[in-house]
Order: sequence, then structure tokens, then C-alpha cells
Amino acid sequence: MKSPLFDLLFFFLDKLSLFVNFKPFGIEEVQGQTKNYDDHFFKRGDLLEVPRTLFVHFGIYLGNNKVAHLMPDILPALSDDQCLIRRVVTNKRLIMGVLAKIASIRVDSVQDFAYGGNILVNHMDRSFNTKPLTNEEVAQRAEKLVGATPYSLLWNNCEHFVTYCRYGMPVSFQTDKFCETLKRIIRDQRSVFVSAASGLLLILCIGLEPYITFPSLLITFILWMAS
Repeated sequence: MKSPLFDLLFFFLDKLSLFVNFKPFGIEEVQGQTKNYDDHFFKRGDLLEVPRTLFVHFGIYLGNNKVAHLMPDILPALSDDQCLIRRVVTNKRLIMGVLAKIASIRVDSVQDFAYGGNILVNHMDRSFNTKPLTNEEVAQRAEKLVGATPYSLLWNNCEHFVTYCRYGMPVSFQTDKFCETLKRIIRDQRSVFVSAASGLLLILCIGLEPYITFPSLLITFILWMAS
């Protein structure tokens, strides 16, 4: 039987390999973009999907080269300058927004939304049994939600936003996949021994320090009780 521990290891190794060509902080990658997007292929209300380095980003096409999408962004909490806030959200602003749980549903051009990535159109329709709402209703829902919004990486992200707009229910398959993998790891008793061995190794190397001993014992106990 395939171990979920190996699944998680391969998952992190795959994401780590993507970081080799990933520039975490800086707008240079946006300024250097030369990719053009023909918005004649998009219809108002379409669900746009862009695979990025660590996740898939989603938005709703509003027409006239505009996309509504939920973006974590720390800048609105630090400045009232709308000219700065309307600029493309850099990776630094995004990561800090995720950590601070600050986000907004904003409207950007297709180019700024795609951030140099390839765009898939209504690719998620195959994952739902229910029929999408009409394109105009989808666009109107997105427009009504534009503005500040609470953010949660797992429970209220860009995927929840677009699935609510297009299908009437907030769903995130990325969240479901992560939680299912985590649940399999917790249920696997081998994770208990891995945690215990790691904690013992740290104790042997560093000593019986409270900040090492207590977390190691607590994590091992929780995994044992949940397995």
C-alpha cells in the first residue's frame, strides 16, 4: 500500500523544485512580461484558471479585458494610496497578506491577473455535477463582491470565490486535497514513529530543553490518539 508519508514527501519535493526558478520578492517578473492574451476567447462570466508556482489562481471574467479575483494583499492595511494598491500585487504583498489574513476581491486586467501564466477557461465545469449559473449572473455576483473580504488559505480563498459565483456554492478542491492528504498522514501509525524518532533525535542533539521536549511529546501523543 502506498504510504501517505511518501505522497507528502513527493508533493513537497515537487513544489521545492519549482522554487528553483521562482523569484519570491520583486515586481521585475511582472514588468518583464511580454505575453499577450486575446480576450476575444473569453465571455463575460467565464471562470478563468491560471496554474502558478505553488497553487492555481482563479478569477471571473467581467468583459472589457477585466477579471475579478480574490487576492491576499497586505498593502491596504499599510497605506490608503489607491494608486499603489491598484498596482499589480507582487509576491511579497501576497505572502504578507496570506500571513495577515488580509485580502480583497479586486478587478485587474487579464494580463495582470494571469501574471505571465497560461489561462484555462471554464476548466472546472467538469468537476461539478451541477450546471453553472448563467454567465451574466456569474459576472454580476462577482461584481457585487468586489472589495475587502476576510481571507483564509483553506476556508476562504480565490477558489471559494469563483465557485460561489459560477456554481452557487463555495468549494475549494485544492483545500479538499490538502486536508485529505493530511488526514491520511494522521491516520497512518507510521507517522507516529517518524514523529517520535524525530523528537528523540532533537532531544539527543540539543538536550532536554522544554521548547523541544514538550512539542515533540505533544505531537507524538496527538498523532497516536488520532491514528
